[in-house]
Amino acid sequence: MIRVVVVDDEELVRTGFRLILQAAGDIEVVATPTGAQAVREISLLKPDVVLLDIRMPDVDGLTILRRLQGLKPPPVVAMLTTFDSDEYIATALRTGASGFVLKDTGPEQLAQMVRTLAHGGVVLSPKVTRTVVDGYLGSGAGSDAAEQVGLLTDRERVVLVLIAEGLSNTEIGARIHISVGTVKDHVSAILTKLRVGSRVQAALVAQRAGLLEGDQEPR
Repeated sequence: MIRVVVVDDEELVRTGFRLILQAAGDIEVVATPTGAQAVREISLLKPDVVLLDIRMPDVDGLTILRRLQGLKPPPVVAMLTTFDSDEYIATALRTGASGFVLKDTGPEQLAQMVRTLAHGGVVLSPKVTRTVVDGYLGSGAGSDAAEQVGLLTDRERVVLVLIAEGLSNTEIGARIHISVGTVKDHVSAILTKLRVGSRVQAALVAQRAGLLEGDQEPR
C-alpha cells in the first residue's frame, strides 16, 4: 500500500481526495491535516507521498515544504493548486517539491500520479504552462534548453523524455530494455550535462526544449 497524507485547509478537498485515492485499492490516506498540524503528523506517520496545498491561510504551503525538507529522510511532496500559473509553483519546485497537481485532476489520473511519486517519478500537471516552465528555468537552470539537450547522447535524450513522462528508474529500464544500474548512470550523466540538481529540473528542461512534443524512439 502507498501511504499518503493530504494537507489542505478545505475539508471538502481533504475528504474528496481521501475518497478518490482510497478507492484505488493500492493507496491508503493515513491523515488529512490542515497546515498547522501537517509537519507534526507527517514526521510521526512517515508517509510515502504528501500532497500539500500551496496556499493556506494558517501556514503557507511553502513554509511547510521547507520544514519537511529538514526531515530525515524528507518525504516525497507534490504541491496542490487550483491554478496552473500559480506564481508559487516555481519556488516550490526549487525548494524540493517533486511536482504539482491541479485540484481538478481526474480521479484515475490522480491515483496514477500518486503511484508515480511513490516510485520516484516526476509529476507535472498536463496543464503546466510555458510561463511556469520559463519562470522556473529562468533562475539557475539555464536559459538555452535546446543547447543543453544538445549535449546529450541519443540514449540519454530518450531517458530524459521518460523522466519527463514521470517514469521511475525501474520503469525506464523496462521500457528501453536496460538494467536499472545503467539507467542510474544515464540519469547521473543527464543531470551533470544539463547542470541541474533533480529529475524535476531535468523534466522542465525537456519541456522547454520541446522534447515532449514529438515521439522519441530508442536507438
